[in-house]
Amino acid sequence: MSLAHDFLVKHHMEPERVAPAELAEKMAEDMRRGLKGEKSSLPMIATYLSNDGAVPEGSCAAVIDAGGTNFRSALVRFEKGGYTVEELRRWKMPGIEAPCTWDEFIAFTADHIQHLMDKTEVIGFCFSYNADITPDMDGRVKRIDKEVVVKGCENRLVAASLNEELGRRGIHGKKIVILNDTAAALLGGTVTLDKSAYSGFIGQISGTGTNTCTSVPRSMIEKLKLTGSRGMLVNLESGSYDGIESGDFDLLLDSESNNPGEKDFEKKTAGVYLGELCRLMLLAAGEEGLLSAGSLEKAKALGHIDSAVIDAWSAGEKLEDVAVSAADGDFVRELSLSLFQRSARCMCVNLLAIALLTGAGKEAARPVCVCAEGSLVQRSHYYRPTLEQLLDSEGREKLGLHFKLMVGSETTLPGSAAAALLNC
Repeated sequence: MSLAHDFLVKHHMEPERVAPAELAEKMAEDMRRGLKGEKSSLPMIATYLSNDGAVPEGSCAAVIDAGGTNFRSALVRFEKGGYTVEELRRWKMPGIEAPCTWDEFIAFTADHIQHLMDKTEVIGFCFSYNADITPDMDGRVKRIDKEVVVKGCENRLVAASLNEELGRRGIHGKKIVILNDTAAALLGGTVTLDKSAYSGFIGQISGTGTNTCTSVPRSMIEKLKLTGSRGMLVNLESGSYDGIESGDFDLLLDSESNNPGEKDFEKKTAGVYLGELCRLMLLAAGEEGLLSAGSLEKAKALGHIDSAVIDAWSAGEKLEDVAVSAADGDFVRELSLSLFQRSARCMCVNLLAIALLTGAGKEAARPVCVCAEGSLVQRSHYYRPTLEQLLDSEGREKLGLHFKLMVGSETTLPGSAAAALLNC
């Protein structure tokens, strides 16, 4: 045992405390309760979207991606065997640097999509926040989080608000489909696949925020009293799951966040929080005498840090920014690694639970296809390989479940376009 591991155990933060194969059924049961409309930390939000069908060749859609950090707009055009993304533009999300109002957010959105409105009649709007999707595929906002502050957003309809703003600008009759980033990642990741090669599909976001979605038979969504056998994508809002034990610094971070008592799972797993967890741990370790006085002073001077900073520390890079000795550097590196390992373990619980819920992944020849996107799974040195190893050791070896992790880049854009074109 090392000093860092003893510190993690003392504060209930060690990665091994999260045992995916043992915890998966508990989460799956919470999913079942959510589908029934019973008390659950997982709302299991119906999207009214399906992963069936093919996008017509030659069609195009305008897309908006309002994410945890960036706001993007583009035009996506589908061609034989693939797609092209045209006129892609990117800005910082409004509400990050300073709070904004709902009307300001919608005006910002219209400003950055208006130039595409003479090229298509449909808009796919990837809205990466908690919203109830209506049967006409609008989204009624429940809250906007991930440290983005948009005042007056609650209970507002996203598509209706945007169409109203576009109408004030002389643009009428656009069909807008609202979906979240996990549904967009799933649709975008599968748009060029042979879907018959897989027994199920999961959309996974592991980046600034954390979430998953999957397709379930309509009959399983008991709270909606739907009929028919066609599958529907369901947004788990798995960042809200509260079934993973919290350590001391999880509780501290939650108490100091913009949304205390909410997004328990996301605060243990998402990039926007991992750096802050590490900073809090370093301050406590310094106060407990586990870091030298010089390193403690460096930790106190850090300010806000994100997952990219601790990912570098995990790889042994830039440790001089926080440690004045090799021993302190080793301590910092181990704490940083532990957070990525625990995040991957939590996500493994999530993915195993979905497979248990849907019955997919039981055959090696037809695994569950996990369409993943986000800064952690795309860029972290350790998150993706750790997650893949866990899916093998916890999923295949212990539960007989088989997965194929497919990491995409900006698949939310074609996914949003596909959602609009297949559902208009």
